[in-house]
Amino acid sequence: MSNNAYRGENSLVQSVVLFVIFFALFLGGIFAFSYWSLESFAHAFVPAGLGIGLCALAIFVPVTIMGRSDSAGE
Repeated sequence: MSNNAYRGENSLVQSVVLFVIFFALFLGGIFAFSYWSLESFAHAFVPAGLGIGLCALAIFVPVTIMGRSDSAGE
């Protein structure tokens, strides 16, 4: 039994590939936090900036750019 009223925008393979890419970005951001220490400027701000940037990118792109459809007027 299929629901013809609903059509997904992506195929299953494309959705899985996109999930793997953005989940890897998120895990990379978390991994960057493992190098965070307060010994020097480079040890404090570089891993923090990289971790925050990768995690934000992994959330921002799918939610804002890829999550929008052309049905805004409906």
